[in-house]
Amino acid sequence: MTAKDISSVLRRPTPNWESIATRRRKTNSQRFLEKITQKREAMNHINSRIKDVLAVLRVGAVVLICAWAKAGTISGSVLQCSTNQGIQFACITVRDANTGAVAGTGATDASGFYSVTIPAQGKYTLQARKLGFESMEASEVIVLSSVAPDQTVNVSMNRDALAEENPGQKPQVMAWGTGDGKSYLIPALEIPSFLALLSVYDRHTYANQEENGKKVYSSTFDSTWEHITHGHWVIDQDPFAVNQLGHPYQGSVFHGFARSAGLSYWEALAYDNYGSYIWKMAGETDDPSINDQIATGISGSFFGEVLFRMASLVLEGDGSEPGFFRKLGATALSPPTMVNWFVFGDRFKSVFPSDDPAIFWRLQFGASLHSDLNDGGVTSTIDKDQGSVRFTMAYGLPGQAGYSYTRPFDYFQVEAAAIVNAADTDEDILIRGLLLGTDYGSSDAYQGIWGLYGGYDYISPEIFRISSTSVSLGTTFQSWLSDTVALQGSLLGGMGFAAAGNISPVGQRDYHYGFAPQGLLALRLILGHRAMFDMTERFFDVTGAGGDDPGGSEVINRINMGFTLRIFGCHSLGIHYITSTRDARYPDRPNSHQSIGTVALAYTLLGDTGFGAVND
Repeated sequence: MTAKDISSVLRRPTPNWESIATRRRKTNSQRFLEKITQKREAMNHINSRIKDVLAVLRVGAVVLICAWAKAGTISGSVLQCSTNQGIQFACITVRDANTGAVAGTGATDASGFYSVTIPAQGKYTLQARKLGFESMEASEVIVLSSVAPDQTVNVSMNRDALAEENPGQKPQVMAWGTGDGKSYLIPALEIPSFLALLSVYDRHTYANQEENGKKVYSSTFDSTWEHITHGHWVIDQDPFAVNQLGHPYQGSVFHGFARSAGLSYWEALAYDNYGSYIWKMAGETDDPSINDQIATGISGSFFGEVLFRMASLVLEGDGSEPGFFRKLGATALSPPTMVNWFVFGDRFKSVFPSDDPAIFWRLQFGASLHSDLNDGGVTSTIDKDQGSVRFTMAYGLPGQAGYSYTRPFDYFQVEAAAIVNAADTDEDILIRGLLLGTDYGSSDAYQGIWGLYGGYDYISPEIFRISSTSVSLGTTFQSWLSDTVALQGSLLGGMGFAAAGNISPVGQRDYHYGFAPQGLLALRLILGHRAMFDMTERFFDVTGAGGDDPGGSEVINRINMGFTLRIFGCHSLGIHYITSTRDARYPDRPNSHQSIGTVALAYTLLGDTGFGAVND
């Protein structure tokens, strides 16, 4: 080492060992702090994840609790204070007592009962509202808890203050069952108004139609007064379809006006005969006829009540406000009912309560395979294109728990058919309903009703015709033969006033009138949800008594049987056989025997009750 190297080494600064030690201590502290910070951040991250998991668990617990509490319901009845009768279509609103949020809504049924499902436990208020009544709230807060998840709350409502200001004035909203708001005056004016319009139509459409040298529809005040003071009641000579189909439908219009104005069946029956009498006195120039008074006034009441009930059932639906198509269907069934619905605003919009009857209905579309014909000893087999549409409905079948038979036609069955071929169209309308009666039954396996039935039949089996207005004693029943097999049936016997005869005229016209003992046997064997066999036999002995041909008589028998197999859902296929026979005896012509039997295949659309077995 040279002197220069030694001098360079000596000139280097001496290290500050204290400073170096201090820096080393600070570095170690920082590393320690950094490790602590990292550990703290990791712990915070873990804590955050734990909190997230706990939050999810809390949410899940709330969801489970809510789901567990979902079965809570508030139910009860809404009644009218003055009558203690149930109010239909009252709107029910349930709100949270703390927040005011809507927790559930509902509406009352025909008896005034409601049920609202609440999604969670808590405290709630309830309000009932209906047009024409004062809104009413439940008197106390309703508490739903795990101990009492269901509560019953009954509410009574008064009519609104406007109606109460004039207690002597009839309320403006009709209430079925109480008589409030019904009108005797409105249908008493509607029926003559309808007949006046009908008279104008007939005067123009049938201006040249004459009988006994007089234009039939050119009636005057003089002819009307003559009928009232010196009218001679006769059996008229009008065509069969006019007398036996046209006049009953005319009577059904009168009936619809009266029933939709709130009148009972028996009150409407008086209006049906009132309308028929006005027409016979003032609508035509020929002598008033006994057969028309019976067909319009009595058959019309049976026909009209069925149409009114069916239209009301369509409007009632599931209890919701009827929409366009339900109103359209009700209008097609009973036009006078919907006239009052639309013309008088809310007054007649209260729907007639069905009281939840057991119902069976089916719609059949058929095609004939062939017909066997015997007309006066000349037999033939006809293979021709012939289609048919047939609708059947049974309303108020026995066996429904809680259903009673206190009103006329609380039970009825209606069948309407159109048979179409290249030559013409034949129609069948068959109606029977319980006028007065009650139910019976020894057990749930056997239930029935019995009493006085009213009936209207119009049958036209291609070569002859029969129509009858009748009252009968009888019964309708259901018997469970096993857990899945049920037998339903009706057995009736009574007296009718009937018209029967050929399609081709013999003598002055093609039919004659007379009192007719008659009977009916109907059976329907229901094989679970898979198949059904049904058979109906009708018997008529049309005598000459009470008619215009006392020496003649006709015995007519008709059997309709079929087998229906459900394919899937409401869709079924079936085969049907209908046979009709007529034996006629008249003193001025040879005895006549006619018969026709037709085999047809049919597609059947079933209602939501399937084959109609009542299993309550």
